[in-house]
Amino acid sequence: MKDTRELKDLQLDALREVANIGAGHAATALSQLTKRRIMIDVPEVRVCLIEEAASAVGNASGVVAAVLMHVLGDLTGRSLLIFQKDCAMQLTDMLLNREPGTTKVFAELEQSSLKETANILTGAYLTGLSDMLGLMLIPSVPSLAIDLCSAILSTTYLNFGHDRSYVIILDTRFRFDPGDPGMSGHFVLLPDPSSLNVILRAVRLG
Repeated sequence: MKDTRELKDLQLDALREVANIGAGHAATALSQLTKRRIMIDVPEVRVCLIEEAASAVGNASGVVAAVLMHVLGDLTGRSLLIFQKDCAMQLTDMLLNREPGTTKVFAELEQSSLKETANILTGAYLTGLSDMLGLMLIPSVPSLAIDLCSAILSTTYLNFGHDRSYVIILDTRFRFDPGDPGMSGHFVLLPDPSSLNVILRAVRLG
């Protein structure tokens, strides 16, 4: 695996293309689910060390809603869909067709809507990777955590069990109307080292 300082100088177009294809499929699925138009953009793709991930996705000490899923199949790892808490509440209002500002807590219905969003998005991104690699990738049942961003990533890192684990971060923006600035989240893929090398070789980065 190359040092991330070298990776920053390499083209990430192939990963971004896979992510954009996945985002398109996810947007279609979410639009059908919510009966309203949803657009998902992937403006940036980054590869960094897991201990750098908290600062890469924003305020490390900020409270976030994060949906964790295990990646199973021919490649293994974990994925996190991370939203700042206020963005997660905004998104929940939109997904449930509520007036803005309605969601105040993440009760069962709110948690379910966020987990379903992560399920659809993760499934679409993994399908894009699976098609590119010709391998089977299967997401697990999602689980939701509300905590400090650094705490969630630290827990994921400690449970992951690798000394130098790299992550792929897909900045993800949800928009509900043309011209809408939307709200941003981050899809973080934490493949195990051998799986990451397979992915990077496939996109000519390894």
